[in-house]
Amino acid sequence: MGFNNIDVPAATARGIAVGNTPGVLTDATADMAFALLISAGRRIVESEKYAVAGYWKTWEPLGHIGQDLVGRTVGIVGMGRIGYAMASRCRGGWGMRILYHDQRSNEQAERDLGAERVSFDRLLAESDFISAHADLNDTTRGMFNASAFARMKPTAVFVNTARGPLVVEADLAAALTSGTIFAAGLDVTDPEPPRSGNPLVGLRNCIVAPHIASATVSSRNGMAEIAADNLIAGLKGEPLRAWVNPEAAANRRTST
Repeated sequence: MGFNNIDVPAATARGIAVGNTPGVLTDATADMAFALLISAGRRIVESEKYAVAGYWKTWEPLGHIGQDLVGRTVGIVGMGRIGYAMASRCRGGWGMRILYHDQRSNEQAERDLGAERVSFDRLLAESDFISAHADLNDTTRGMFNASAFARMKPTAVFVNTARGPLVVEADLAAALTSGTIFAAGLDVTDPEPPRSGNPLVGLRNCIVAPHIASATVSSRNGMAEIAADNLIAGLKGEPLRAWVNPEAAANRRTST
């Protein structure tokens, strides 16, 4: 769905139509965000590695204690389709209080989920779980930095299934290592895949998945269908089914 790897103005100037595949991965991405939230919060990956390595000898009363979910507060940064779907899961399944930060109000989220639109600072301070679903642009790049992590609760769990550059990764690694926040679950990094020596990879309290939020049968089939439709329309000189830069139409070349 994202197209931040494409120089859209350059493509538009050259009459190159750029298409994407929005709408078909909303539920799959929201499911992945919650999977990361509960896995990081309950230390599932960490404890699984502990068991597989042969360290599990007996029941430990204080072993692998994680965070409670029921009735806690989740902060959604970017209340679009995926942010709403994530909030709906948290509210309907675990009775969580919903805070969100967005440039625009989401009346549906406020009406159906009791969501409250708040400042970024307040969301950071009051949320037990923070899930990033914002677009990547000049105002959001690096928004999760040392200052942001310092304003979170020490028990906070941070989840990112949006775009890697929303996060200053060195700052997140420092926050996780120092105990500034409790844990993180990431499906995106900057760059992808992470470079050798990335401080987040291998951290006990950080889950790094290889950008698999859309990896379900229905999502990948839907993406393939839209991509094929876009390609066929592009070859025919017709409007794309999902067109990022329709203004490129004026510069498109015609076959001779």
